[in-house]
Amino acid sequence: MTSTRLQLHEVDKYYGAIGTGVHAVNNLSMQVEAGEIVALLGSSGCGKTSTLRMIAGFEEVSKGAIEINGVPIHQLAPVRRNVAMAFEGYSLYPPLTVRDNIAFALKSARLAKTEIASKVSHIAQLLEIENILDRYPVSISGGQQQRASLGRALIRDADLHLLDEPMGQLEPQLRAVLRGRIKHFIKERGLTAILVTHDQTEANALGDRIAVMEAGLLQQYDTAVHLKNAPANLFTGTFIGEPPMNVFAADVQLHDTTVRFELENSVVLDYAKNEFEPAVLDRVASVQKLVLGIRPYAVHRADAGAIATVVANQWLGDQTHISTSFAGGRLVLVEHDRVRLNKGDQIQVAMAADDLHLFDSESSMAISHGRNVA
Repeated sequence: MTSTRLQLHEVDKYYGAIGTGVHAVNNLSMQVEAGEIVALLGSSGCGKTSTLRMIAGFEEVSKGAIEINGVPIHQLAPVRRNVAMAFEGYSLYPPLTVRDNIAFALKSARLAKTEIASKVSHIAQLLEIENILDRYPVSISGGQQQRASLGRALIRDADLHLLDEPMGQLEPQLRAVLRGRIKHFIKERGLTAILVTHDQTEANALGDRIAVMEAGLLQQYDTAVHLKNAPANLFTGTFIGEPPMNVFAADVQLHDTTVRFELENSVVLDYAKNEFEPAVLDRVASVQKLVLGIRPYAVHRADAGAIATVVANQWLGDQTHISTSFAGGRLVLVEHDRVRLNKGDQIQVAMAADDLHLFDSESSMAISHGRNVA
């Protein structure tokens, strides 16, 4: 199979009249390299499914262009795009068995019966649906229908594979197993695939790169590591990561040898100036107010530090999440040992300069990321 490269050029999607209708996708440009798995990640209504459906041809492009290997496809009928799609809503043919649903495209391509049988058997084993191949869609569960729809898409010899929430109906254990199998299947064959999901774990596990979307806009397009360690803006910083990044509005003061962050409720964080790169100090000096962010695992209890009051203490089997009241907001710490703390207890917390994320409070764009997170 020829490797496929996908490009979206300033793509817009309006539901209704351009300029007055719902602007579901806003000036989206991105490139998917041949053999790459890209995850479109975001909450409901962010534009990720509309983007996928425009690529597939089930939604019209209001503005812009979509190309596969340099050839525009956005005005072609779906059947002419050679794109395989697994729908969130399954969309299986009710009169056909699961076996015939999965084999449908292969039969249309007039492959030999033995080859079709072999391919169907392989994909059924991959997705653990061998025992339902001769049943009809109405007689199987939602999770089984979802796997049948996924199998029907993956089995196709298509230029591009589009997967819309492909495992949303599956129980966590099975989902974890299938993620690894599906990624290996796609990579082994050099397929190019786009995955739509609201699940960060799924995006991290399957995607070579992740496109974070919100309100129709592409917020950041990067690897999972860079999204977490160097978020481009406050939205990505707080959306990526579990538990989410702690964030606090702060006034900043630069003194001769120190940098002071003044948070709400008279909470003050002081750092030596030499803990920050000169370029960071220059950027900080250009703003009076910023947002200070820190990941929960980078907050530590200390013998000397700022005071936080415990609100909740949860042991999750392999780590403790300590939620505290701090600087007029909520500060969460993550520790790997079980911690004996009660609601109302006061603790002291420390945050290293090397773990801080700083954002411009007006634009929400990142100013800097500490040395430990860059």
